[in-house]
Amino acid sequence: MRISTIAFTDSGLDLANRIAAALEAEGEQVDVARGFGEGKANHREWAAERFGTSDALLFVGALGICVRSIAPHIASKATDPAVVCIDEGARFCISVLSGHIGGANQLAHRIASACGATPVVTTATDVRGVFAIDSWAVSQGLAVANPQVIKEISSTLLAGGTVSYASRLPIEGEVPKGLVEASDPYSASIFIGERAPEGALHLIPRTGILGIGCRRGTSCETIEAAAARFLADNAIDPLSIALIASIDLKANEEGLLAFAASRRLELVTFDSETLNAQEGDFSSSGFVKGITGTDNVCARAAVAAGGEVVVGKTVVNGMTFALSKRSLTLAWQ
Repeated sequence: MRISTIAFTDSGLDLANRIAAALEAEGEQVDVARGFGEGKANHREWAAERFGTSDALLFVGALGICVRSIAPHIASKATDPAVVCIDEGARFCISVLSGHIGGANQLAHRIASACGATPVVTTATDVRGVFAIDSWAVSQGLAVANPQVIKEISSTLLAGGTVSYASRLPIEGEVPKGLVEASDPYSASIFIGERAPEGALHLIPRTGILGIGCRRGTSCETIEAAAARFLADNAIDPLSIALIASIDLKANEEGLLAFAASRRLELVTFDSETLNAQEGDFSSSGFVKGITGTDNVCARAAVAAGGEVVVGKTVVNGMTFALSKRSLTLAWQ
């Protein structure tokens, strides 16, 4: 999770750095900006830049500054990042935006726990202790294809009604109150898997790993167009992609980094020795090996990232793509 933090006073900056250290210890990527003094970042410009590329924004200061900073950029619960605000005295940590899909509610609890604050969460399902399907989906590695349907599902559960579900993947554990398994999967109100029935809340397993090989200096726009074509030609839903994988020579490739950031995906890279150690039947290129040290970047990287190849090396506009899929285990919680 990429978390961008801004503070507005010395004491706020101290708190921001403590929070950053706690989150980084849990494996998160955190950057901290100063909204005051030497090296001051304009909070509106900072928010504009981070809103489309960070998974979460944390404001250490007044809620009003937070709201004014993000207001021009709010678009949809499906795409907005999580936004959390904590006062510089670490008294209250507020989930401001994208509480469920973006994960702001959970992040507010984590930050509050790290610094002794009281988490403030106002979403109805959380206040009432009702199962929140969108929060659960994100926690399980599922993408929400049509978030506009969530309101109807949550309203039914809040009113004490029942909602039917169907899943192409097994789900462990006790089914939450209000959910019942549909006798006919294509009559379900919640559908987990591919090709959902019309009108159902569609939850897509994020199991895809997109391996990419490209020349140095390839632009984000060029990668975006080629990737879109690769996915479309192979009937792959873009929402099913969980990771981008490549060789370590591309770890700082601006176009590839921008492409991953635009989709809020992590770019993982591997050295040639690791790629060469992957087992499987890979399309080989002596030319590529002479430059990179491995005969196949895209498919080997997709396997190294933890998946099994389902679409092998494919050349699109001078770039190479491959897709692997990893297993996913679901559990009610």
